[in-house]
Amino acid sequence: MAADHRTRPADLPGREPLARVPFTVADEIARHCADAREPNTVHIELHLPGRVVRDRLREAFGRALARHPRVLMRERPRGPFARRYEWELTGRARADVVVFPPCEPGALARARHRSLTEPPSLADPPPLRLEVVEEPDREGCVLLLVLNHTALDGPAGLRIVATAAELYGGRTAPPAAPPVRPPAAASPGPGGRGARVARVAAGSPGPAPGNAMLVTEVPVPRRPSGAAHTVNDQLLIATALTVADWNRRQGAPERPLRITMPVDDRGRGPAMPIGNGTRLVEVDYAPAEVRPGADLGALLRATAARTRVLKASDRPPLGRAAELLTSPVVPVAARAVLARGARRLGARWISTTLLSNLGRIPYPMDFGDAGRASAVWVSAPAAMPRGLTFTTASTGGRLHLAVRWSRALLGDEDGRRIAETFADRLAATDTEAR
Repeated sequence: MAADHRTRPADLPGREPLARVPFTVADEIARHCADAREPNTVHIELHLPGRVVRDRLREAFGRALARHPRVLMRERPRGPFARRYEWELTGRARADVVVFPPCEPGALARARHRSLTEPPSLADPPPLRLEVVEEPDREGCVLLLVLNHTALDGPAGLRIVATAAELYGGRTAPPAAPPVRPPAAASPGPGGRGARVARVAAGSPGPAPGNAMLVTEVPVPRRPSGAAHTVNDQLLIATALTVADWNRRQGAPERPLRITMPVDDRGRGPAMPIGNGTRLVEVDYAPAEVRPGADLGALLRATAARTRVLKASDRPPLGRAAELLTSPVVPVAARAVLARGARRLGARWISTTLLSNLGRIPYPMDFGDAGRASAVWVSAPAAMPRGLTFTTASTGGRLHLAVRWSRALLGDEDGRRIAETFADRLAATDTEAR
């Protein structure tokens, strides 16, 4: 993922300079901490009941990229003393942005593997890849979008695919309205903010580096009408209980849990800002709150109070420390050394895990005669030291769960057990909510 410093045609004398956009704080931190052993990718997977026409999809996706010109970017070459990373907006896409792997058994498994191991280059626009996967024994097709997370996040990727669906199917539908964040009174957390937080306990790591992933479908938990808590709060509790249960089984010491939760306030319309637009907040749980036999009703109420405050808070996307680390007072090369050092020194205080709940997909994802997406999975990267992430999205009243983990921490059987535990703990919050 290193930048390509070769001279490009747009950089030659006599050519009009390209528009430049400085990296955001999130972009720069991701660029500093890039690790080829654990590529920083976002995987988005849509299942369609029918099959698309190749040239028609290529045209629609190309037009969608043109409608969101911010995605047609590449990392600008820089000198050794540059104080910023910058994107160049090129107005063009490389030729192989939409690819069609051979239609053969196991094609989807191989495409998923590529989504975790082969990040789109930052040197060629756009920093994404769309694979159209077909298998001889499977009806329909799968659109598998891979994003380089240094440049783009899941909601931005979904907006681009939604535009392509509108252009391919010839139907435009307004997206769901963005969430409204009501002001919330301050609510104390469980305490222990300065304490060392729990790590996900190691299981049986595999021999190969990188990430692994499991996708599954679970029922959307119910909640009483007018309840103070949300489905997102139920997902947070399921995440906390799952990790606490896993750590107990591995004999890990009992410590507070901290769950990172992305919050996205962007509109979902055609003018949605493209890039990394979420801010990260952290939800804490004291050890006593997640022990066996914990009062789930009280936990739901406490979680709802905490998340209301966090969603309404006004803070930098990655916090004050990240904002300070990315201040352009010294060259980016020096800041990269500082950022990586801070990550190593602060590993024990990095959150335990991440839950990214995209909620109900706000677009119909209607590809005309190829049909509407019947399932949408998204997965967030799971680099160490966190090493485990949960990502959820819902379509058609079903919850699509992607569990992703670092192979340096967990093995395939560990991931399966964690996914099963998550489904059980989520079902328990449903029972409590009735």
